[in-house]
Formats: sequence, structure tokens, C-alpha cells
Amino acid sequence: MDGDFPGKLPESSTGEGIIGLLKTLNRDELFEVFSQGFCQHCEALLEKRIHDILNKRVSETSLLYDSKQGLTVCSAKDVSGLCPSENGSEPIIKLPCQQSTVAFNTILTPNSESSKQLARNHMNSDILLNDGLGGTSFVTDNGLSEEQKEQIRFLQVGRKKDFVHMEKINGKSTNVLKGLELHTEVFNAEERKKIVECVYNLQRMGQKGQLRERTYSEPRKWMRGKGRVTIQFGCCYNYAVDKNGNPPGIIRDEEVDPLPPLFKQMIKRMVRWHILPPTCVPNSCIVNIYDEGDCIPPHIDHHDFVRPFCTVSFLTECNILFGSSLKIVRPGEFSGPVSIPLPVGSVLILNGNGADIAKHCVPAVPGKRISITFRRMDDSKVPYKFSSDPELLGIKPLIVSPLAKSTPQGHSQRPVVYSSFVKSIVQQNQHRNGQFAKDKPEETAKTTKNDSFLCGKDDFPPLGRVKKVGSRQ
Repeated sequence: MDGDFPGKLPESSTGEGIIGLLKTLNRDELFEVFSQGFCQHCEALLEKRIHDILNKRVSETSLLYDSKQGLTVCSAKDVSGLCPSENGSEPIIKLPCQQSTVAFNTILTPNSESSKQLARNHMNSDILLNDGLGGTSFVTDNGLSEEQKEQIRFLQVGRKKDFVHMEKINGKSTNVLKGLELHTEVFNAEERKKIVECVYNLQRMGQKGQLRERTYSEPRKWMRGKGRVTIQFGCCYNYAVDKNGNPPGIIRDEEVDPLPPLFKQMIKRMVRWHILPPTCVPNSCIVNIYDEGDCIPPHIDHHDFVRPFCTVSFLTECNILFGSSLKIVRPGEFSGPVSIPLPVGSVLILNGNGADIAKHCVPAVPGKRISITFRRMDDSKVPYKFSSDPELLGIKPLIVSPLAKSTPQGHSQRPVVYSSFVKSIVQQNQHRNGQFAKDKPEETAKTTKNDSFLCGKDDFPPLGRVKKVGSRQ
């Protein structure tokens, strides 16, 4: 900055520290300040604060995934529980006691303006990645790199993290849904097809005795909602006291098959796409194969598994009920205060109160459904012969590689780095401001000192067991 303020600093800056100084700068000057880079800690803090502001800006809408049309905003007549907003233009979901809000977390990437446009062009998530989950892409890649394709898919994930339902717990008003997250469009149609085919192939293997005995279970259906098929990998979990007297929990001296390769690819994606934390990478899972009318009764997952854990939904959208007290009305039918739809291809994260205070259940499903629940075992509860899979070690969340900014010779201080998160802010607004200058040159000179560097609305994208022959032991 070429001495815009000779002499002492303006009055508005004195006594207000850095905030006062920032108030004296116009938009271009603010861009210049922020484009100089920060240390990694400060940049992460800045990024988080910007996300918080952006989330508040997002309209109160509910985005539900339709397997044919992608992520769409449902109207009030489409889904029970939806009602129009006060202005009649934006539908919102109302949960008991409090209104639910949808918020999107967006991480900007290199060339984010073009990435935004590409994301709009592929709103059906039809881009396939070379990560073992998809096949041949439905669309022409137009020279996109694998990194760019992953960034586009990442930007298309819907993230709802603000579920609220207040109940009295031990005399204290508590949000029993705190910790729940719903991530939509994580797996597209082609990827879902591949995963479902894998599950049915595993079922056939189990029926032929080609899986370990405790891996596959297909109880006889003796009443409505009873008898769904389960396939366990990583550990054998006992739902109730078994014939050998083992209590509910992980049976440490039983062996099951390891996680299939495709399931490990699912885990990697969920960690990379900021759905599961890298500190809690799943090492076990259970597959539930539902026929129409099958259900899961109210329960809280055993603490042999640490939090968070997640469930991925396939084939048929269904509802999951939550509440500290869920009631069994009749076989396959339950009642509870909160019902959350689980779109196909979505991932539901259970953590905090949503995992430990609220019970959950799945009423009788309207059609064939598959769910895969991924969980990490408590280190003190793992099977005796269990060994960690090296493929699941060291998975890193998707981030933009920071660019080191060189320091003058002779200086050994820690280099300041800046990522494309900040860089993209500059690029977007320079592009927009340049176009604005071409269209209305006489107005560009009227920029005031109080312009906010985040004032434009379009600066960012919205964020029992079957009898088997020769079972393998």
C-alpha cells in the first residue's frame, strides 16, 4: 500500500487494534492483506470463521437426494413435515420443538470459480473417480485432472449438522440430537450400483458357506420385521446373550472375515471428504440386508464401539427415528419425536448425544434396502487375533496443498504459507471486479473504505443363522 495514510494512523483504528486498522482499508487493500498468507494455524482459524459466517447465510432449506434427479429442494407437498417459509418461497423442515436448519460447509479450491461452474454442470454427481468405487464416467472429463474431479464431487456433498430436538434429561433441557450429521450425495448412482452388487455377491458367498461362520447370518423370518440378513466384517458383535453365554458386545475369541476391498475404499472416501474424522477410522462394519417390512428396534449402539460411527444407505430411502424414549407400537412399527429421512447414497454420522442419549430405530422399510454401518472398535475390545489393516492407516482428509512463500535470504524463520482457500478469494473477486470495471468503469472509483471483503452474495458456492454346507472356519 503506497502510503494512503501518511503520518499517524486514522482515529478509527486507535484503541481497536487490528480490527480498527482493517476498517480503514477498502476491498482491494483487504485482498492484498489476505493474499500475503498466514501461518497454518491462523489460516485454519480464519477458514473456520468464514465457514461459520457462510453457514449463517444459507437459507433454511432441506436438500433431499433423489436417486434419479440428484440433490433437490423438496416442496411442502412432496415430503410430510415440510412447510413453506413465511415468504412462501423456501420450504423448511420443522422438527418437534425447534426448526431445523440446513448448513453447508464449503472448502474453496484452486480455480474455484471454474470449479463452481463445473459443479453446476454436473449436478447429478455423474463424475466418477479413479478410486476403486466407480466405473467409466458418464460424462466427458473435458481434460479434468483426478484432483479437479474429486474437488467437484466434494463440493456437491450436502452437509446438515444442525439437528435439534430438546428433551428433559435428568431435569436439564438437552438437545438429544447434538452430534448427528447427514451427508448427502456421497455415493452416486454408478457407485451405489457397484456397492449393492458387491453386497449381494457377499450374500451369495455366505449362503454357499464361503464366508466364516460368524460373518454371515440369515435367521428364519418368524414374524414381521424379524430376520434381516446381517454380514459382519472385522469383528463378531453379539446383539444379545448367545447360546454360549456371551454377553452383548464384541466376542473377542471369534473370527470373522476382514473388510472387503470395496468397503475400505468407502472408508477412505468418507475420511478424505471430511465425513469421518481421521482420528476415528472404522475397522469393522455390519451390513444389513432388508426385505420389505424388515426393521431395527430401538437401541443405543454398544460402547465396545467408539464414537463417531456412521451408516450408509442404499436401494430405498427410509426414515430413522430418534428420541430418548421410543415406543414399540406393534411389530415393525415404532413411534418417536424425530423422524429423519435417509436418502440413498447418504451417510448418517452418529456422535455425541445423538449416539449416546437418543435411541434410534428403523421402522419397517417400504422396500428392499441395504445399510452398511461402519464403526471403530475400542482398542481394549478388539478380537484377540485382530490386526490393523495397513491400508486404513494414515488416511488424510482432502486439503489443498499449501504453497510455501519464500523468505529473504539469510532468514531462517518458519515460512508463511497460503493455500488456495485464501488465494481463491482473491481470484474470484479480481475476476468479478475486473468484469465490473469493464461494464461500469465510472462506478469502480466509488469504492468506499468500508467495503467488506465478503460482502458479495455470490462470492462462495453454498456450502439367527442360515444352514450352510461346509462353512469356512
